[in-house]
Amino acid sequence: MKQTFSIKGMSCQHCVARVENGINELPGIQKVKINLKKENGVVKFDDSQVSAAQIATKVTEAGYPAEVI
Repeated sequence: MKQTFSIKGMSCQHCVARVENGINELPGIQKVKINLKKENGVVKFDDSQVSAAQIATKVTEAGYPAEVI
C-alpha cells in the first residue's frame, strides 16, 4: 500500500532524516520518500504489518505533527 502524509515542522535535511529513520523502525516499511519543501512524505508499506495511523503516530512522536492525507 502507498500512502501520503502531511508532515509539519521540518526545516532541514536533518529533520527529514529523523522522520525517515523513525518510519523505517516500523515493521513492513518498504519505501519512504520525504519532501521537505512540500511538507509531506509518501510511504510504501505492507498494510498487514503496519497501518497508516501507526506511521503518522511514529512521525508525530519524533516531533513532527503528521496526518494521513
